[in-house]
Amino acid sequence: MAAVTIIKLTGENHRDIDAVASQIKMICDNGGISLRGPIPLPTRRLVVPVRKAPDGEGSETYDHWEMRIHKRLLEMDITSGKDESALRQVARIPIPDTVSIELSMRSVQ
Repeated sequence: MAAVTIIKLTGENHRDIDAVASQIKMICDNGGISLRGPIPLPTRRLVVPVRKAPDGEGSETYDHWEMRIHKRLLEMDITSGKDESALRQVARIPIPDTVSIELSMRSVQ
């Protein structure tokens, strides 16, 4: 039975995300596994306006603090036991603290 593993990488630093995605791609290339991605998903911008004056006096001036959340999506096709060992290698990749990884699997018929 064939299965598709969906890997979603999110984080604040796009260089770290791209480094993890390139490691996953290298594992798939060496193992002969078909891989779709990394697909860049839209970047989410979180903007927080903060008032400059702490006591409320004077003109209303604001600082705008921004955090960007980058996302990448990868899909691995797994069909046999050999391919499952590649998934174990993906699980052993050293992931930086700035990157979160989400794995989900679905069966394909």
